[in-house]
Amino acid sequence: MNRTYPIWEQHCCLPLQSNASIADLLRYKRPEGSYVSVNVGYAPQSRADSTALVKSFAWQARVEYPEITPVQTIGEVVEIQQSGGIALGFDLEDSNPLDGDPDNIAYFYDLGVRSMLPTYNHVNAAGCGCLDADDTGLTAYGRDLVAEMNRVGMMVDGSHCSVQTGLDLATATERPMIYSHSNLRRLWDHPRNITDDQAKACAGTGGVIGINGVGIFLGVNGPTDTQARLEAMADHIEEAVNLVGVDHVGIGSDYSFDAEDFLEEIDHHASSFSDMYTKWGPLQWVPPEDTLTLDVVLRRRGFDEPAIEALYGGNFARVAAQVWSTDE
Repeated sequence: MNRTYPIWEQHCCLPLQSNASIADLLRYKRPEGSYVSVNVGYAPQSRADSTALVKSFAWQARVEYPEITPVQTIGEVVEIQQSGGIALGFDLEDSNPLDGDPDNIAYFYDLGVRSMLPTYNHVNAAGCGCLDADDTGLTAYGRDLVAEMNRVGMMVDGSHCSVQTGLDLATATERPMIYSHSNLRRLWDHPRNITDDQAKACAGTGGVIGINGVGIFLGVNGPTDTQARLEAMADHIEEAVNLVGVDHVGIGSDYSFDAEDFLEEIDHHASSFSDMYTKWGPLQWVPPEDTLTLDVVLRRRGFDEPAIEALYGGNFARVAAQVWSTDE
């Protein structure tokens, strides 16, 4: 009999508004339990903005949605999953919410933020982004951020970073790094997708690459291409497994629970994006309901049960156990 497993969703997006509801996260609910990491800020957000988002989402989970529980430790994640609940963590998609102060890494860690990427698409004080023409890699400040993330226990994330910045992250970190929501450039040549060298360097740290379900990063962005998008997501998972091994691949679907808000975000913050986000038409995503059927697709492709369990969440859970736990 086919089994089902807890899912670890390493990155998804609610509207970046403190009054946004977290109710849609219930779409990840399954009897085997879930872990969901929600973005709480990128380049336009300040420390105050991201703080308001974290506190609002966590408060809603505690007061309004008992099926969703904010977590601090991997032990809490396991306990919540075993009860069939949704464990809630947070991530930052840029270092700008630190307001230039590495000490704010510990501040956000205490609020439940468990991963951060230094740059979002374009150059900042920490390094270069994937849309930059001139790729000078991670800066000295960026290396200071990595050191502090290692010390505190926050996962270093290379998604949205430039190729050299991603490679520099793998060299700088002393703990496993991740690409929370990045696909493979070898399958679809998009600057947001990572190279073979990036994927191998991440795996070399013991890390995990979270495959996303965004149409423009899969090369399947037609509004009616629902099943093809899910299959393309499975293609990237399968190719990543062939490239770096089954222990280094997971899921970070990058699903936006309010697509209209995100498309508006692209319009309002055009400097953070480019025509590589718009020339294929309005963005399409693999929704949670389809992501939760990836086990069926992978099983049909010949993956065995231990592999599916690892890909569904075991790999990211392993890295979280290694990184979130510190010696202090």
